Amino acid sequence: MGYLRVHQSSELFKLKDSFLDEFKGKQPKWGPIGYITYKRTYSREIEDGVWEEFWQTAQRVVEGCYRIQQRHCKALLLPWNSTKAQHSAQEMYQRIWDFKFTPPGRGLWMMGTDYVEKRGSAALNNCSFVSTKDLKVSFSAPFCFLMDMSMVGVGVGGDTKGAGTVKVKQPEFDKEKHIIPDTREGWVELVRRILDSYVGEGLCPQDIDYSLIRPEGEKIKGFGGVASGPAPLILLVEWIHKILTPRIGQKITSADIVDLFNLVGKCVVSGNVRRSAENLLGEIEDEEFRSLKDPDKFKAYLDNHRWASNNSLFATVGMDYTKPVEALIKNGEPGFFWLDSAKNYSRMGDPPDYKDSNVGGCNPCFEQSLESFECCCLCETYPANHDSYEDFQTTLKYAYLYSKSVTLMPTHDPRTNAVMLRNRRIGTSMSGIVQAMNKHGRRAFYEWCKKGFDYIGKVDKLYSDWLCVPVSKKRTSVKPSGTVSLLCGATPGIHFPESEYYIRNIRVAKNSHLIPPLKKAGYLIEDDVKDPNSFVVSFPIHEKLFVRGKKDVTMWEQLELVAQMQQFWSDNQVSATIHFQKHEAKDIKNALELYEVRLKGISFLPLEEAGEEAAYPQMPYSSITKEKYEEMSKGLKSYNLKNVGHEITERGCDGDRCDLPIR
Repeated sequence: MGYLRVHQSSELFKLKDSFLDEFKGKQPKWGPIGYITYKRTYSREIEDGVWEEFWQTAQRVVEGCYRIQQRHCKALLLPWNSTKAQHSAQEMYQRIWDFKFTPPGRGLWMMGTDYVEKRGSAALNNCSFVSTKDLKVSFSAPFCFLMDMSMVGVGVGGDTKGAGTVKVKQPEFDKEKHIIPDTREGWVELVRRILDSYVGEGLCPQDIDYSLIRPEGEKIKGFGGVASGPAPLILLVEWIHKILTPRIGQKITSADIVDLFNLVGKCVVSGNVRRSAENLLGEIEDEEFRSLKDPDKFKAYLDNHRWASNNSLFATVGMDYTKPVEALIKNGEPGFFWLDSAKNYSRMGDPPDYKDSNVGGCNPCFEQSLESFECCCLCETYPANHDSYEDFQTTLKYAYLYSKSVTLMPTHDPRTNAVMLRNRRIGTSMSGIVQAMNKHGRRAFYEWCKKGFDYIGKVDKLYSDWLCVPVSKKRTSVKPSGTVSLLCGATPGIHFPESEYYIRNIRVAKNSHLIPPLKKAGYLIEDDVKDPNSFVVSFPIHEKLFVRGKKDVTMWEQLELVAQMQQFWSDNQVSATIHFQKHEAKDIKNALELYEVRLKGISFLPLEEAGEEAAYPQMPYSSITKEKYEEMSKGLKSYNLKNVGHEITERGCDGDRCDLPIR
């Protein structure tokens, strides 16, 4: 026992003050809109009116990560070397500070907080998936999982496999008053009871008391953000009845499933705590599913809630792509997910290994193949911020270690833990891929990918042995990034920059403390056309190291780049939205037939041509001329964001695939 007393200290891990003193009062090398993005999205309020600076966020994140390792070792009576941990943590901190890698947005926001310590690791994960195939077992389960995970910031993918498996029944109503507590669990429980009552399980609450829900605008101290009041939940309850009541006596349809998913997503978005992301996967032959976003048939539903998800198809090698392509040419949907390839392959350049036979779908942005109820954590590396492979390899070790550490902490959901603790799936990702190719050369970059992939496998074996956990089923991916890559000015994921000069629109809550200093600095601020609770702030950007933009690159080159990253790097998936010009639309069917055996998932989006961008306002990116850039930049003042933070955070997944316009 003497050994344990010496080596299993009860003192929580902490970075040394002498090390942190080197960073206090300083700022990292931000990208053009990195600091405002950080303050809007990741800086937490330390005390009333005082928000973190980046050195404090990095401290919270790194200490939280190593405390997870420390507790894991203590719980299993494994060796823990405090001196070695201190050295390792300082290296991780330095690499985050230098933007050689960053934890996911979820990690920057939640890692090291009391919320995670008390409620588990769900809020640290980027994404998840849930299937509806078992609606007969529990009708409410997938919809409540979606609501629960979305409310802590996890993007959720789903499917329509439960269509036709359950008959909707006339609910029996409960005469007792149902009082909703002011908790996430209370909201989810109300939805569970209502949904299950429509299949004859339990009584449907009729006399619902919303009075305990804190009023709109009050702070949410644990998770962060501000309360929405009960209005979004009341509206959700009304719409659940509106969807299911006409279906009484009939079997549930794919449209019903999608509507219920979308209505829950809309409630979470309106809830003003987390924006969410959804992707729904449907069957190829399901014409009802394929027409759900047809504005000529369902404009009212599309405007009300069907905007809340991207819809995609379970694709099969050899299928006829004609009809789906006709639809996506118009509005960018559906996407395509080849489930058999996700089940059978790790990297598509390697022989099939069949290690993911239980996979049922993917996350909203398509970078992770997932089992039902599975969550996953992804880290982001920036190869263009390295001058040598050896330095990049060291970064891969710490990016891997962050994500692996998250798998050591269970979530609050036993179903999720049953999958995650077995798979230990992670995603070591990259952003600025195009920048890295420009800097290091395409062939050299692919060599980095191949050597880095092998290295992560070796590191995983080493650390998994130490921690006495299974090696991760899969370890690498390419996520779309979006917000996180803005911190250092990296191009998002695998995508090319918008253009040399462009506008980057960022959504900020109307009650955010960031709005006054941005107005004072002279930035264009408009009402959000999608969300009445948000403004859209427009930042003019000049891409300093510009070579080629989206409109300079053919659809074919983009597809080849995705296929090669799926071959050399990602054993999960590569998230990519292929931007195509009008003259390329006729070739999409042929392209899918050629690339279906090299990809696991893909989506397409038409590029707006001159004059068309105005039809879809407030897109994340919008090309402008040099003259327009200079006009928008003229007169802009610097903004002081010291002791300024936010009251709302960004969506569960972020990127082109998760931020498509309503068309």
